[in-house]
Amino acid sequence: MARRSRYVSVLGVLLIAVAAGQSLLKVASGGSGFEALIDFILLGFTGALFLYVGNWLSSSDLDPELYPRIAVWSLAGVGVMLVFLFLRVIHPGVPYEFTFGTRAVALAIGSIAGLGIGIHEARAISREQDVQRQNERLRRVQDRLERQNDELTETQAELESTVRQLEASNERLDQFASAASHDLQEPLRMISSYLQLLEDRHDDDLDDEAEEFLEYAVDGADRMQVMVDDLLQYSRVDTRGDPFEPVDLDDVLEDALTDLQVCIEEESAEITAEELPRVEGDRSQLRQLFQNLVSNATEYSGDEPPRIHISAEQAGDEWKISVRDHGIGIDPDDQERIFEIFDRLHSHEEHEGTGIGLALCKRIVERHDGEIWVDSELGEGSTFFFTLESGLETPAPSDANSAL
Repeated sequence: MARRSRYVSVLGVLLIAVAAGQSLLKVASGGSGFEALIDFILLGFTGALFLYVGNWLSSSDLDPELYPRIAVWSLAGVGVMLVFLFLRVIHPGVPYEFTFGTRAVALAIGSIAGLGIGIHEARAISREQDVQRQNERLRRVQDRLERQNDELTETQAELESTVRQLEASNERLDQFASAASHDLQEPLRMISSYLQLLEDRHDDDLDDEAEEFLEYAVDGADRMQVMVDDLLQYSRVDTRGDPFEPVDLDDVLEDALTDLQVCIEEESAEITAEELPRVEGDRSQLRQLFQNLVSNATEYSGDEPPRIHISAEQAGDEWKISVRDHGIGIDPDDQERIFEIFDRLHSHEEHEGTGIGLALCKRIVERHDGEIWVDSELGEGSTFFFTLESGLETPAPSDANSAL
């Protein structure tokens, strides 16, 4: 860039050199020093201007390829003035000669005019080139966007195809789960019924050991029925859930406790709850969620009557619901395991259950775009937390607890 800007600077140096030579020649031929100074200033100023412009070009935004055009225009301006002076000299109607100062002024006007025209043209060409480059960049961006749009269209089509396949697969799985549940439940009910019938009709003929075996068999069949039913619920969380709607958790909890009324009375459980919010969700699944958590707290209460407290706390645009008990607690190393299906911490002899209840809770919460976790220590009780998106209304803060 700096090398190309020298074209204009060289013209400036030449003009200054001519001005200096003319001034020295005038002094050497007996002319006055003042006149020599005036001649030097008239032509040297133009040279200095060219030097300045040459230095300015190297830091300007003009394309270096255009610097020679500026120099050519400057020379063209000088050439035009030289032609003008030549015509004046040979014109028969002009009896007098131009002084050097007059010629210097004419050359300055021509060169500066040419310089100005050259810079103006260079700017116009630079703007045109910028527009062309921007258009080219826009064209490349447009081409890239069109390619990306085509790729997105293809990806969307593939995703839609995958979604249709998944929906069909889920439907087949749901049909299989329903058929399997029915086909498994029916034989189990028949086994349990015939075992009960055998015990009723031949009770006098059975010794204690035989009765014990029958009890084990009936209990196993009953537990298998419960497990099949729980598995069916687990598999249908996403496929058979109801549409989300505003749900009052106070009403949901009341329904869940009604379902557990017999168990609560048998265990003499004390259950308290603060005012709960309205949320967006599946009412029946949220009812199952509360029912499982309260039932779990009741089952693992230890030797003391269960004491359970349900509360809610708003955190941003979601609610954090907690179910706290004072039961046997959970080892910190086992707190992730309890949400895995069939992963039990205790045997059937110690505590009843299928190992599906908390896993079902996790699936229900995940369907509601929430999280579930537990905070617990052995012997200190457990607090189960889960989050739900805020509903349309927020209850007024209340410090009072209500016994249920």
